[in-house]
Amino acid sequence: MRSYDALLLLSFGGPEGPEDVIPFLENVTRGRNIPKERLEEVGEHYRLFGGVSPINQLCRDLKAAIERDFAAHGVDLPVYWGNRNWTPYLADTVRQMTADGIRRAAAFVTSAYSGYSTNDQYLKDIARAREEVPGAPEIDKLPVYWDRPGFIDPFVDAAQDALSSLPEGARLVFTAHSVPLAQPNRELYASELEQAARTVAGRAAPGAPWDLVYQSRSGPPSQPWLEPQITDHLEKLHREGVRAVAVVPIGFVSDHMEVKYDLDVEAAERAAELGLAYARAATPGADPRFAALPRHLLGEA
Repeated sequence: MRSYDALLLLSFGGPEGPEDVIPFLENVTRGRNIPKERLEEVGEHYRLFGGVSPINQLCRDLKAAIERDFAAHGVDLPVYWGNRNWTPYLADTVRQMTADGIRRAAAFVTSAYSGYSTNDQYLKDIARAREEVPGAPEIDKLPVYWDRPGFIDPFVDAAQDALSSLPEGARLVFTAHSVPLAQPNRELYASELEQAARTVAGRAAPGAPWDLVYQSRSGPPSQPWLEPQITDHLEKLHREGVRAVAVVPIGFVSDHMEVKYDLDVEAAERAAELGLAYARAATPGADPRFAALPRHLLGEA
């Protein structure tokens, strides 16, 4: 086991008030030439929830759960929290860690998979933040964890709970954030998602059919992304005679905005229009099994 003197919880970030929404979206899309009208359109999703993304509170809850797990198992490490796109910004957190005398930290990222936006971009963010802070600690990103029990087990329980709320024969549909087909490591990302979905489906509903679909795509229609999109797939299932759907957001660790809007509003409304019974499974969030993952990964480092 490598010697660390801190754990860094690293996440995406989100607005915490209406005035934060557009500046946050500008941070997320910087350098991508996204029209202002598109930012305003997405901003309306946040305004439905008072301009507040749930992700920051979910990170606070997860940080507290990790600290409880550390305390219960004798792990004497402080837990810091930094974001890529909103306060607390990663560079500011690294600055605080440096001031506190931290020399080497392990980073636990709220993204379970390999791929560019789910792994590689976080590595770049860590490197950039360290460059901004003289004397910054070394920061090692802990491995991806899509296949670990602390991630899989909560999803199995959540999928079973969703199925139990629906009529017999409900279809399991797993969702994840779509990415452009041209994105580096896209094949590995999709492969890991399929393996995770297969594992959860095999335990939650042995032998039952299931699907892996995508959500939350952006960018011009001319740019190909991973498909099918969740709403298109609901229409296909309806045509095939499916009457109930349990949606499992296997690509997400918590109920942030893509889950709360794209699944709980947009997909739920389309299911209702089609007459499909619909339930959405919970994400791991601050489940104690998920909160124990950093400790387990540290033990393997």
